[in-house]
Amino acid sequence: MPDNFTSVPESKIVPKKRGRISFVWVIPIVAAIAGGWIAVDKIMSEGPKITITFQSGDGLDAGKTKIMYDGLPVGKLTAVKMADDHKHVIATAEMDPKAKDFLVKDTKFWVVKPRMTGLSFSGLGTILSGNYIGVEMGQSQESERSYIALDAPPIVAHDTPGRFFMLKTAELGSLNQGTPIYYRQLQAGEVVSWELDPTGHFLNVKVFIQSPYDKFVTPDTRFWQASGIDMTLSANGLHVETQSIMSILAGGIAFETPTTDSPQPPAGANAAFTLYNDRSTAFRPPPRDPQSYLLVFNQSVRGLTVGAPVTMNGVTVGEVTAITAEFDAKTATFTVPVTVSLDPARYGVKFLEVPAGEDSRAIHRKMMDTVVAKGLRAQLKTGSLISGALYVSVDFYPDAPPATMDWAQNPPRVPTMPGSIEGIESSLAGIMKKIDQMQFKEISDDLRKTFGELDKTLVGVRGTLTNADLLLNNAGQLVNPNSVLMQGLDGTVQEMGEAAKALRVLMDYLERHPEALIRGKTGDSK
Repeated sequence: MPDNFTSVPESKIVPKKRGRISFVWVIPIVAAIAGGWIAVDKIMSEGPKITITFQSGDGLDAGKTKIMYDGLPVGKLTAVKMADDHKHVIATAEMDPKAKDFLVKDTKFWVVKPRMTGLSFSGLGTILSGNYIGVEMGQSQESERSYIALDAPPIVAHDTPGRFFMLKTAELGSLNQGTPIYYRQLQAGEVVSWELDPTGHFLNVKVFIQSPYDKFVTPDTRFWQASGIDMTLSANGLHVETQSIMSILAGGIAFETPTTDSPQPPAGANAAFTLYNDRSTAFRPPPRDPQSYLLVFNQSVRGLTVGAPVTMNGVTVGEVTAITAEFDAKTATFTVPVTVSLDPARYGVKFLEVPAGEDSRAIHRKMMDTVVAKGLRAQLKTGSLISGALYVSVDFYPDAPPATMDWAQNPPRVPTMPGSIEGIESSLAGIMKKIDQMQFKEISDDLRKTFGELDKTLVGVRGTLTNADLLLNNAGQLVNPNSVLMQGLDGTVQEMGEAAKALRVLMDYLERHPEALIRGKTGDSK
């Protein structure tokens, strides 16, 4: 290589210097950072979104209807649309971030609007402010974002102290959701819900008893319908019972626990009880040793009902369980068999000198044979003249015709005798028959003859009195008017004249009313 190339300078790589960022980019960068921060803050501030299914969209307004918890807003509806089945409404709601904790499985939602339950009103504030959605916090630990709204607000809040119980009844009556429950006329709870039992034979009524009244509910507690005024007019008389003015207007349920020497512990939650129709039925003693017997009456049993008492010397020993009717075509007789259940021990009757070790059926049979032989008979009696209610009275009648128990029938037949009313009617019928048989026409003819002869006698008496009057007038001319004799004759004449008038009145009256000689004077003559 030639030397002249050695003087040529050597090239070097020099890195390019970086330029400064232009100030024009600062503003977009800051704006981007601010926008990102706002977006992040908005995302962080937004609460969870949920869906609530309602039966209808009445009162729901997207963007306006609020979700309230204890009077504070915790969310708002953002959209309302029809469900795919066209039978429901699905509402989308945006909840407050703080509400995330109670969006669990058993949280409940419902529409708050004016409602009337029994005689109590709720949601009246929505008349001016509009409907809103109420929420009750659940206790579950499982999160949930889709809910089905309740048709009505829950009767009992989840944090209310007390217990739920189940009542079984054949008829719902006037019970409704929110119907009050009373304990010694104090409101102690209310009806929560009811449903028909799967068998269809009765209803299950769910009730809630608040604390501290729930501790008075034991396995032996009795519940009964206390709706309105319980007025019963029966053979036992007039009985009126009520709980309060509220129960008269809106109905109710009452409960009470019988007093015992050994108090029982409180009943467990959701324990089942029978709901009776009235207090007397609820506290009726349980059966002890019921024995059925048949009573056959040949008289009217109008006024006798199933459940009518059977008494002995005024003490209830049983009740009527069935009333039937029979017609014997052979004898052409109509009878009314009445089945009664005797259970004296149920009503507190004590048995003395009962042989020990014998069969109870044999004791009953021997006892009934003995008392019937001594004159025990069943008889219908009137318990109330107002209602005409009848009851069965069992008593001893020593003069009754001999009779025995008919053990061949099932149930055994106890002899009966006519009731007191029937006996009185028979006596009156006999008297009237005898009166009808009396020959009033012959008696009347005889009376007319007698009165005719009496009239002739009175005419003779009048003539005699007239002659006496003439005699006295002549004598008056001879006697001094101021003498004692003249004054005495004057009085005698006046008395005889009055006697004549009285006899004439008697004659006239007997002529018009000859039957007065037998029955007596019934009134003044017209």
